[in-house]
Amino acid sequence: MRGSYHLIVQSAHLKYELDLKRNITVIQGDSATGKTTLADMIREYILNGSDTGITISCKVKCRLIEGNTWKEQLESIVESIVFIDEGNKFVASKEFADAIKNSDNYYVIITRESLNTLPYSVNEIYGIHSSGKYNSLEPVYHSLYRIYGDDECKVSDIKNIIVEDSNSGYQFFKHLSGERINCLSANGKGFF
Repeated sequence: MRGSYHLIVQSAHLKYELDLKRNITVIQGDSATGKTTLADMIREYILNGSDTGITISCKVKCRLIEGNTWKEQLESIVESIVFIDEGNKFVASKEFADAIKNSDNYYVIITRESLNTLPYSVNEIYGIHSSGKYNSLEPVYHSLYRIYGDDECKVSDIKNIIVEDSNSGYQFFKHLSGERINCLSANGKGFF
């Protein structure tokens, strides 16, 4: 799959609207913001269909994987948006990263954990913003917001660059930055 996908998941009282632009999207945030509710609605729709009062609107299928049988579940899913709720420890494993590396699915991972094994963009980390009243029967609208902002960094604003290695990466950025930007080597992951 390539491109952008607009997804709406809604019931009589809740509505989530997402635009997925890359193969991995991460949803983070505090407790009680609606992250697990989104996954629960997708699970319920997959198990019981439209009888649940939940509708999913998207050009591709939405799926949810969880538990110890995640590999078997993932093997049968193609060209879909795959949701994974927090608490699934396999998400941080190298085995999971290898399994999705050449996959044709998009993944929405709901987690507060760091995902060091997955190559995802800082621009695709979101939180859930809610508007509406929780104590009434009016629909509650949920939308995603970018956690790390939309501000574009200008080269003139950069004062320091820290690179992990002390060899080719450091040499490249030191040469590229010239006298304008201070380039430092972290000498590996243990710098901080």
